[in-house]
Amino acid sequence: MEYGLIGNPLKHSFSKEIHEALGKYEYELVSLDEQEFLHFMHKKDFKAINVTIPYKQKVIPFLDEISIEAKEINAVNTIVNKNGRLYGYNSDYLGFKGLIEYNNIQVENKNILILGTGGTSKTTSYVLKKLNAKSIIFASINNEEGCISYDKIADYYDLIDIIVNTTPVGMFPNNYDCLIDVCKFKHLETVIDVIYNPLKTNLVVNALKHNIKAVGGLYMLVAQAFYAIEIFKNIKLDPEDIYKLYNKIFKQKENIVLIGMPSCGKTTIGQEIAIKLNREFVDIDDEIVKEIKMDIATFFKKFGEDKFREIETKVILKMSMKNSLVIATGGGAILKDENVLALKENGRLFFLNRSLNLLITTSSRPLSSNISDLKNLYEKRYNKYLECADEIIDGNLNIQTITNTIAGGYINEDINN
Repeated sequence: MEYGLIGNPLKHSFSKEIHEALGKYEYELVSLDEQEFLHFMHKKDFKAINVTIPYKQKVIPFLDEISIEAKEINAVNTIVNKNGRLYGYNSDYLGFKGLIEYNNIQVENKNILILGTGGTSKTTSYVLKKLNAKSIIFASINNEEGCISYDKIADYYDLIDIIVNTTPVGMFPNNYDCLIDVCKFKHLETVIDVIYNPLKTNLVVNALKHNIKAVGGLYMLVAQAFYAIEIFKNIKLDPEDIYKLYNKIFKQKENIVLIGMPSCGKTTIGQEIAIKLNREFVDIDDEIVKEIKMDIATFFKKFGEDKFREIETKVILKMSMKNSLVIATGGGAILKDENVLALKENGRLFFLNRSLNLLITTSSRPLSSNISDLKNLYEKRYNKYLECADEIIDGNLNIQTITNTIAGGYINEDINN
């Protein structure tokens, strides 16, 4: 290959589309086990590569020269082959610095907890020191020297201002894993997770839920790729392209999730949005029917609401791990915090706020089959919809207006535009 990424695993990676968009070359994702990695590095059959976990430090002995920054950080994520000599660089630190600057995160004089001790933790700590952090504490699951164990983090609940996750915990396909409870930190201002798939990890979503500033790692990924391409090709690119591509990819990957009362139009509008943006449409109720192999009203009669909600959560967790979908949820999907958290990891929640007098009853909806039940549901759920929504849409407008309103935020960035 000429250009690509080595690491393991790589199923989560967005790097191919980023490099091919910015660098205008074919970029391969090459997942290597330990033996394959050794053979690959000895063979040197590439022009330039990026390196990700778990090889950012393991590549160093194969290099003929290493940049000052990479040497100080002791981690390499960018390698250029110049006539058989391998030159190592670290563009991650520029990517992480860019993420901090883009999100206006104040580091100076802050006490920072870094989760993890691998190559990325070294990169982030390098940047944080340069930005005059007051103190940096590393947490390790392996009781490494100079680190605290996770069961000792409680001793720092009153101290920490910023948390940075550099571990793969919470990364696709293990989206719902999380190392810590942000609620226990008394003065926590900001959470940074370098993971970019999902767009917002469990850690980030929980922080945002508690009004703590929190960001994922997609901007860092795009920025480090930008600087790696400059090194690969020995060229200068327009820094504005970092923001443009970040915004485009975020919108491409973000699921459009419709929430609201039964009969508010989620399915109809969702289908129209999917057509307009050339996206896959998913109706959670339809997916549940596939799972239970009967209609929902019959299932309710036979097994009850609790069993239905259990199946609903299973389906939501599965669908929420995907990207670029338009998702219509069932009316009660937002009743469980677990569902909302999952939907928010890769999605933006739009509440179709349709007036009660415009909603209709139907026997196919067991909890709103008559006007009295529908009114009770509306009163019980309305505030929950408001609480969960990222954006509130006037559901009393016509279908085309609502479709255009929601799709308008995505149409210029959609993958086929």
